[in-house]
Amino acid sequence: MTTLKKAYLEITNVCNLNCSFCPGTRRAPGFLSPEQFRLLAGRLRPHTEYLYLHLMGEPLLHPHLEALLDIAAQLSFQVVVTTNGLLLPHLGDLLCSSPPVRKVSVSLHSFEGNSSPGDLTSYLSACTLFARRAAEAGKHCALRLWNLDGDGTQGENTCNQVILDQLERAFPRPWKEGWQGTTLAPRIYLEWGERFEWPDLEAPEEGKSGFCHGLRDQVGVLWDGTVVPCCLDHEGDIPLGSLYEYTLEEILNSPRARAIYDGFSHGQAVEELCRRCGFRRRFS
Repeated sequence: MTTLKKAYLEITNVCNLNCSFCPGTRRAPGFLSPEQFRLLAGRLRPHTEYLYLHLMGEPLLHPHLEALLDIAAQLSFQVVVTTNGLLLPHLGDLLCSSPPVRKVSVSLHSFEGNSSPGDLTSYLSACTLFARRAAEAGKHCALRLWNLDGDGTQGENTCNQVILDQLERAFPRPWKEGWQGTTLAPRIYLEWGERFEWPDLEAPEEGKSGFCHGLRDQVGVLWDGTVVPCCLDHEGDIPLGSLYEYTLEEILNSPRARAIYDGFSHGQAVEELCRRCGFRRRFS
């Protein structure tokens, strides 16, 4: 039985923002029903205990989010939710009280990725208030920010200093620096990263040499049940099979999946999409 560190299960590909850095998707919009979620999550559970309710879309938009979290609890999952944070004032109580929720990641850079998402101060206040409440409830909260490329990188990081100043007011220093990020307060983190180009079949090739963790420590499942190698295959360009029709073990042992895995074992990207992935450079 293949063991994975985590699985990404897309409960919806619908979003309430249109971020400039996000490629979006041309796939038909949809939401997993609680029954579909139970089936797909149940087929993932033998392979991992960590379930990320995300691939594309905003998970807090799901009309049956509470029911999905109850099912995740029944399956003994540890759940990670990635959100743009806009709906935290309305659904923060649910996330804080839901037993399977282990971590909530809030993409603060989504604010700058939109032309008029609202008032930055109010948005950050809501996010930091939630982070404090989540930590008090025993959850981990990561406030994510692209801040390794400098303030002016491609016009996306111009608010970084304003954001950092407000975070410092909410969580006074000293902060503890770590290799993955900064601990602002117990169970509250600032995670940083560099902008990257999403894989796209229209993008220029990055070369065949390289490595990726797709199918090695993670797998993605789109809302229609299609299994893909990683969380960045936003269009399902590498469909490995339907989790409705096959077990995950059968899909991971299919010829195409084995070719991807074995290729990266030898430092080679065999799929065209993988050769056009800017994120893969991080493992070179």
